[in-house]
Amino acid sequence: MKVYTNGYPNHWLSPYTIIDLAFFWTAWSRCHRAKGVIDDNNYVIRPDWTDRLADRLTPVCEIIQKIQQIVNPQIRLVRIDPYDTWSMDHTLAHIIHPMLIQLQATKNGAPFTDDEDVPERLQSTAAPARENEWDTDEFHFARWDWILDEMIWAFAQQRKDDDVREFYDHSESDKETDFNESLSKLKVDREGLEAHQARKANGFRLFGKYYSALWD
Repeated sequence: MKVYTNGYPNHWLSPYTIIDLAFFWTAWSRCHRAKGVIDDNNYVIRPDWTDRLADRLTPVCEIIQKIQQIVNPQIRLVRIDPYDTWSMDHTLAHIIHPMLIQLQATKNGAPFTDDEDVPERLQSTAAPARENEWDTDEFHFARWDWILDEMIWAFAQQRKDDDVREFYDHSESDKETDFNESLSKLKVDREGLEAHQARKANGFRLFGKYYSALWD
């Protein structure tokens, strides 16, 4: 597998940016280029004629944008080799897992999630009453963190070569040379194994359910 991708290029050049740079000596240009540094009482708005000039410059900016898109397009090239799908679930886990970790570290918000997907202690019904109807409850972001943690854990297990080894005890079975006898002495923590597999399945379920919410 080979994947080549770059960031999301912003090729739009605002006509007002051109105007502000062209008239850099004016007070209104300095105010707009300061980007909020200047106090409101000292702020000078652009004169009305700049709006008319901006309308004339917009087609020029659109042409520049099209040229930049040709010169510096967004690159997304993916090459899949046959061996990538021999164990596709394992291959994708090595990609998804670190992306989820980065998303959790850099996210700037949280989507709305369902109470049924988190423990009772994090459900909206367990949160203190909201001051306003439009406010998010106290556990809004904690719920998303918990869901992301479960996704991350599930894919961390999936990328391992053998994530269920701890539930099998071969200490007695390895002493036998007969296969059937060895198999009969193999000890399996079935309760732990089932809980492990159920948590993985739930992590994958959450990944599918909130796939469209995986944004930064």
